[in-house]
Amino acid sequence: MEVILLERVEKLGQMGDIVRVKPGFARNYLLPREKALRATEANKKAFETTRAQLEAENLKRRQEAAAVGAKLDGLTVDLIRQAGEAGHLYGSVNARDIAGAVSDAGFTINRGQVALTSPIKTLGLFDVIVSLHPEVSVSVTVNVARTAEEAAIQAETGKAIASTDEAEEAEARAELEAIFEEGAADAAAEEEAAGGFDADAEA
Repeated sequence: MEVILLERVEKLGQMGDIVRVKPGFARNYLLPREKALRATEANKKAFETTRAQLEAENLKRRQEAAAVGAKLDGLTVDLIRQAGEAGHLYGSVNARDIAGAVSDAGFTINRGQVALTSPIKTLGLFDVIVSLHPEVSVSVTVNVARTAEEAAIQAETGKAIASTDEAEEAEARAELEAIFEEGAADAAAEEEAAGGFDADAEA
């Protein structure tokens, strides 16, 4: 199906371009969101008569988006979630959650503007793209933590806190290593003893 783009669409083209797309993509996304028109002769003529006005409106929206983007770019939002000791969330963080957090910070956006390919399911810092306009995108850092205190630590260190008690975790790891080394030593001793028995038997 051929359509006329009413705004820039990533990987397709710029406003006014006539492009061929899959019918389902046009019917389910481009047409209902008013990002394109069917490329009929009537629509082509109608577009050309209003093109200057559409381009002027688009320029104004782009300038407004750029002004907001200058303030929004680099923003960090904290999302407090329950998680296990290994850092896996009991649930997930989706585009709606991020849009809500950004809006709470004073920037009105909707979940459709958040470019999140799959939900966030672990603690940590995640760079997420927010599209303010087809030609203006910014990066927002999403800090997913169990508490506000952990969020502050993660923001400072740049990495997730996988355990609420790192000292306890280190101690447990040391114990496991000690057990492993002790087991390896016992196995070596048994092997040596068995080897000595065989040697005596042969003698």
